[in-house]
Amino acid sequence: MNDLNQMFFQECDDLLEQLSAGLNDLEAGAGDDETINSMFRAVHSMKGGAGAFGLDQLVSFAHAFENVLDDMRSNRLAVGDSVVNLLLTASDHLADLVEAASQGTVLSAEQGASILNDLKQVSLAANGASGSGEESAEESVEPDFQPTFLAIDGELPSLDDMGSSDSGGPVTIRFKASPQLFANGHDPAILFRSLEALGTLRIEAELDAVRPLSDGPWSVPALSWTLDFRADDAVDEAAIREVFEFVEGLCELEISAPLDLTSALPSLPELSDPVSAGPDATDPDAPGVVPSNDGATSVAAGAPPADSGAAPPPTGAPRTANSRTSTIRVDLDRVDRLINLVGELVIAEAMLRQSMDEMSGSGNGGVDEAMSQLKTLSGAIQESVMAIRAQPVRSLFQRMSRIVRETAREAGKSARLVTVGDATEVDKTVTERLVEPLTHMIRNAIDHGLETPQARRDAGKDDRGTVTLEASHRSGRVVIVIKDDGAGINRPKVRQIAIEKGLIRAEDDLSDSDIDNLLFRPGFSTAGEISNLSGRGVGMDVVRNEIQSLGGRVSLQSVPGRGTSVTVSLPLTLAVLEGMVVKVADQSLIVPTLPLREMLQPGQAKVHTLCDGDNVLSLNGEMVPIKDLGAALGFRAAPVGLDSQSLLLIEGETGHRYALAVDGIAEQREVVIKGLEQNYQKIPGIAAATILGDGKIALIVDTDQMIAPPGQGGWVDRAWPDATGDIHHA
Repeated sequence: MNDLNQMFFQECDDLLEQLSAGLNDLEAGAGDDETINSMFRAVHSMKGGAGAFGLDQLVSFAHAFENVLDDMRSNRLAVGDSVVNLLLTASDHLADLVEAASQGTVLSAEQGASILNDLKQVSLAANGASGSGEESAEESVEPDFQPTFLAIDGELPSLDDMGSSDSGGPVTIRFKASPQLFANGHDPAILFRSLEALGTLRIEAELDAVRPLSDGPWSVPALSWTLDFRADDAVDEAAIREVFEFVEGLCELEISAPLDLTSALPSLPELSDPVSAGPDATDPDAPGVVPSNDGATSVAAGAPPADSGAAPPPTGAPRTANSRTSTIRVDLDRVDRLINLVGELVIAEAMLRQSMDEMSGSGNGGVDEAMSQLKTLSGAIQESVMAIRAQPVRSLFQRMSRIVRETAREAGKSARLVTVGDATEVDKTVTERLVEPLTHMIRNAIDHGLETPQARRDAGKDDRGTVTLEASHRSGRVVIVIKDDGAGINRPKVRQIAIEKGLIRAEDDLSDSDIDNLLFRPGFSTAGEISNLSGRGVGMDVVRNEIQSLGGRVSLQSVPGRGTSVTVSLPLTLAVLEGMVVKVADQSLIVPTLPLREMLQPGQAKVHTLCDGDNVLSLNGEMVPIKDLGAALGFRAAPVGLDSQSLLLIEGETGHRYALAVDGIAEQREVVIKGLEQNYQKIPGIAAATILGDGKIALIVDTDQMIAPPGQGGWVDRAWPDATGDIHHA
């Protein structure tokens, strides 16, 4: 049961994502009938699974939710802003119920009671009823209800109408539901409708076991069905059983024989939603036929009407057994172990290659060819394994929709979330660690960025503010941009607060970028008072630290009156890095190639010495500071002369540029990243480590820290030793 429980809640996560995607489409005005059908299927599947595990609270709420969705797809309820807002709120509460159930707890009756009542009232109003949904359902059931057949124009189709015997004849299916099937919220009529989407269907109810309702017990289904089915296209027995797979174990299902031939025939009218029989539900001229409001026929169950099940597949190409992509769920720890093993394979291949290069007379063409093939295969395996962990950021972005709604409601503002590029794939570990930083930035965007509805009207803007989340791939990295259309950063206010806190002096001349970067200082806040949203000075510095720990960088841009955008640049994966192997003080270091713009060999650079002794590189009319990498990291006491040094021009996300002086450049290669913090500690200026082909450990330089401007946690220009030889940085 624990395995089934875990599987159910994993499935709920996928279904909630599907539901959220549909609601976002409706909110953006891009939804259609299939969007509503998809949402209905998601909620109904959750309800059915919850019923199997006895999660009554979840079942009850999902039932009211799907009733509203059913009204929408039946055109009894118009899709308007108020309805969509209610469904968004209901989706949030449904997620809370799933989370509580996964933790083995139950939410209090007060939580979600008003949402549940609103759902019921909307559904009742759509159906022209009043009072509670349960009471209306009970009053609509007549004690002399008669189960009926499917009919066309008042009479049942004959087997001859479904095709000649030359074509092999229809498949006969016998179906009988168990009590648990109805308890889980399923409805045979919906299953039959899904089967009809695959071909031509004739349904006959077997009434022999039906008894008067007064004889009871009502909880034991007495009705069973015989279905004669002929496919419109190539459909095998597996495809038929797939229709009933969600009720497997909850029914008796017998299929006479697999299809051997198919025949294209005029299809039956589409089955309408099941209708409970009332005083005028049965036509005395055509006993056994239940006409719907639009004149179509419908199937009635031999018990009080249950809620509807999964919606029929979209029209178009018939569904076949092979039409879905096969997927499996794999524990993330297993994938991590596989990635580690592949990393070791790549390292072993590099070590073997280096050992061969060092052997005398190793010019064996056959061995070299085999080694080249091994390198190609190991690279392909590594790339494929990395792709397993890559997942779209869609689920992450959809989680932020709720943050926007809740924050806007708490701040008394109106806001909506727009997502762009949510199919962009990122390493699973990266997406998990982005939740907190994105939450901080979105809350800041709404609380500090967006104006109140009145202020927006005064500024000629729409009452409703917009927060945009955009993801894309650029130069081997993933870039996420969070922007709002608010008032922008109030730079005079930020400067004044920084002066009051002693972060800057009143006479300091700061550019707009320098003032914006003050927001990343620990403890800095522009909120006038502490609230649930802000004022405690915990925010953008946490964001920056978390992003940097992922090997990324964050920058901020703002235009007064037009809004603010925060750009986060991250590596696609935390396992592999393309880097340049450099030599510094007899040590091998790795400098990432992504921020590397140019390499200058000794004698190629135009170096100038300033009056204070600092060196700068003259490049295209720009003076770029030079930093001795060996001295900065403490491998030597003082910088060495630049005559014999190679220079690496490094450029950060904000455009700041520095030149790193190294003793020599060895080669460019792809390295497997090994973290240091778990086994040692965080080292300033060092991002991680790797193992080279000779088996030695090489440190990976954190170029973001090396070039970060003042106020963003970087080092400025110089390092010096004290009397004991310890290195100090400024």
